[in-house]
Amino acid sequence: MPSNLTRRSLLSLAGAGAASAITMPAWATNGMRPAAVSAPTLSNFDKQIVSKISASRTLANLRHLSETIGQRYSGTPAENEAATFLQNTLRAYGYSVELQPFSVPDRRLGELSGSGLDTRLCWGVGAAARGAIRGTVTGPLVLAPSALPTDLPDSVDGAIVMRVVEGSEDLTTLAEAAAAKGAVAFVATRTDGQYPRQASAFAPTLSRNVSIPVVGVGQVQKYALLEAMPAELTLQMWLHTNVTSYNVLASVAGKQGAGGAASRDNVMVCAHYDSVIGAKGANDDGSGTVLTLELARIMRNLPTRANLQFALWGSEEVGLVGARHYVSQLDAAERARVRGVFNNDMVGTSWDPAERYWVLSYDGQPNVVNAQVLAAGERLGYRSQMSDVTQRGSSDHQAFQEQGMPSGNFSWRGVESPALLEPEYHSADDTIEENISMERLTVSMELIGCAAYALARQ
Repeated sequence: MPSNLTRRSLLSLAGAGAASAITMPAWATNGMRPAAVSAPTLSNFDKQIVSKISASRTLANLRHLSETIGQRYSGTPAENEAATFLQNTLRAYGYSVELQPFSVPDRRLGELSGSGLDTRLCWGVGAAARGAIRGTVTGPLVLAPSALPTDLPDSVDGAIVMRVVEGSEDLTTLAEAAAAKGAVAFVATRTDGQYPRQASAFAPTLSRNVSIPVVGVGQVQKYALLEAMPAELTLQMWLHTNVTSYNVLASVAGKQGAGGAASRDNVMVCAHYDSVIGAKGANDDGSGTVLTLELARIMRNLPTRANLQFALWGSEEVGLVGARHYVSQLDAAERARVRGVFNNDMVGTSWDPAERYWVLSYDGQPNVVNAQVLAAGERLGYRSQMSDVTQRGSSDHQAFQEQGMPSGNFSWRGVESPALLEPEYHSADDTIEENISMERLTVSMELIGCAAYALARQ
């Protein structure tokens, strides 16, 4: 039976209206922010940021990324579509935009559909490298009662067989047996994650080649399949070869002080726009992506001494590939001109326990970036909701700090630890209705906008 966590997720999705679950921010420029302990004491420069933020525009961009485009896995056509959307949006804001390409490995993916499946969930699945790629197959969903081939039902001809695992199981032999009995595909699962984690969709590992497609579903997908038990389940598959991913880069020259753009320092606001397999990526990291877009819009004509740069990284989820590629292209002089990088990863979750805004540094040391964010928190009356500088990598700020450039990562997470992420993390229910607080996302935009503007004016 589903765990309490998964019951909560599915019941919440089942009862959600299209946009009714989203509460839009309602505070005035000088008003108290949610959970703040004091009213803000904003400078006139801060007010130029917070008074121009449009939550509705930000939400519209997020809906396009996570709902119209959806899953944006590294190098796939959907990730490339998202790059084009970001490029066009930044151009509409008045920027000259560069798409920086880099190669990534071939991708094998699948997508499930069928009667009774909740289309608000993401149905992307991972495909085993040693399984077949068959285009599209359709059949009833049939459960394998155990990992023993002898326990398979006799009637699996034309069916899609799913095994709900109990512990660690090598499913190669079972998948082979299902194929021998006429199954058209095999669905592998994992054991449930320990709260608050949920098991993600995955590419199953096989010890031998199997003649039918073998795909891996996540925890939420597994229980949704068990509840629906569709009489007709369709698996569509793709093999993407000669794959390219892109960084989306925009900049505007500083307008104050002597010297041209080539001699000025650079202040960057950034996020990654790709998602994992099996997730629409509303919070991870659609939230950071639309934050970056919105700050690019409102900061386009603000006077600064430093150049302003806005970057959206491809292929973060497979090893910070896009950001590391960008850093590798900088020469020593260009690295020296990086005044600070504000990276935003998961800045809008609605998970109730995620009450702390984490100020994260790969080396754990204070720098000009996290100092400016903490100072902005003081001015916004929000410092008590923020962590001190805390050591943690695993996002794109790491690519810069590895090479000595000041950077920080910013994120809403559980109070006890930055490792305490919401249940929807890397899950099929990382959707706007299930996992986005527009209030937290707007506070994040205010903090980063005020901090980045302050650093760029110096």
